[in-house]
Amino acid sequence: MRPVIKGTSSKACKMRRRMRSYSLQRSNSSVPTASLSTDLKAKYAKNSIRVRVGDNVKLVRGEYSGIEGKVQKVFPTEGLVTVEGITREKIAGGTTPVRIHTSNLVVTGLNFSDKWRRSSIEGTQ
Repeated sequence: MRPVIKGTSSKACKMRRRMRSYSLQRSNSSVPTASLSTDLKAKYAKNSIRVRVGDNVKLVRGEYSGIEGKVQKVFPTEGLVTVEGITREKIAGGTTPVRIHTSNLVVTGLNFSDKWRRSSIEGTQ
């Protein structure tokens, strides 16, 4: 689906330029968020949170449902993460980490190595 861009022009070069700048602006605003577990929802009074490296997550949907692990890498523009312990065998041999969409995750533990994140989640500043 193509994004709706304000303003129209008959010149293709102007529309391509708008598409490029729109995708850059959109990538910064679309952060990968996942829902919190019921205990964390009650504790922090939030339903979802931005996923970071080091967060403990549990897969609730898909081929790997029921598996728990830590987030290894986050791909913010795609809204995908890789979780340790979830790999796929390649045809030529070897393994590669599987990218999982954040809508299929539930955050069970938060990584508070960053003081700013702790204060922003707990509401103390």
